[in-house]
Amino acid sequence: MENVWQNHKLTIIAVIALIIALLSSIVIVPETHQAVKIRTGEPVSVINRFDPDEPYGSTGAGLWYRIPLIERIQMVDRRIQDLDMEGETVLSNDQQRLEVNAYARFRIFDPVLFVERAGSEELLKNQLEPILTSVLRQELGRRTFASLLTPERGNAMENIRAELDEEARQYGAQVLDVRIKRADLPEGTPLQAAFTRMQSDRQEEAETIRAGGRRDAQIIRAESEAEAAQIYAEAYGKDPDFYDFYRAMQSYRTTFQSGQGQSSIIMDDQNEYLRQFRGGR
Repeated sequence: MENVWQNHKLTIIAVIALIIALLSSIVIVPETHQAVKIRTGEPVSVINRFDPDEPYGSTGAGLWYRIPLIERIQMVDRRIQDLDMEGETVLSNDQQRLEVNAYARFRIFDPVLFVERAGSEELLKNQLEPILTSVLRQELGRRTFASLLTPERGNAMENIRAELDEEARQYGAQVLDVRIKRADLPEGTPLQAAFTRMQSDRQEEAETIRAGGRRDAQIIRAESEAEAAQIYAEAYGKDPDFYDFYRAMQSYRTTFQSGQGQSSIIMDDQNEYLRQFRGGR
């Protein structure tokens, strides 16, 4: 064995060095990542680049090679990633302090731009998190707390997503969605004060609706009485005798029924009020 080593020392060392060089030149790119090949500090190609039109398994994952000491491979996640924002205090348009928990979902679609400007997923999240917080504060600051409980909340989320996406594209990423997990009032006095204020607002709104209903009822009643008076006037013009008889019958009914049999009315038979009993004479 020693003779073999002594006689073929250089050959054995060369073979071992070759094996090490071969192993160091082979790179395994998993299906979940895209790889950027960097040569002397400059990106030269992308392996397994994300393509929404290509199914998994058809974009180049697997064994690849690199030139040792000259080229290096940086892995970039091609899956959808989450960006969480926990426990931020936001002031709404109606001066309500809200405890907001939100999250964004993004994907890296340009790994070369990502490597040049961000470098890693963690650094990218550190860049996007303050932007998400700032955009969220601005958007929710334009809206009331009550509006966040209505479909208007979806419009706010879309606006936040669009603004955050515009910033993320500078780093080769695309923001797919932004959602609020929770938007609550702080516990204690602020919550009770907000409840009391919302209750007062609803009572005021209800009273405004009732006042509008009473106003409309008065208008309708006045218009109906005016229309009735017009009809009576037209009837009087067509047949004054019948109109006089009709009005007298209404007056008799009101007068003689008002007592419900508990009182008596004594009048002379020549009284003008009873002339219809005499045939209108």
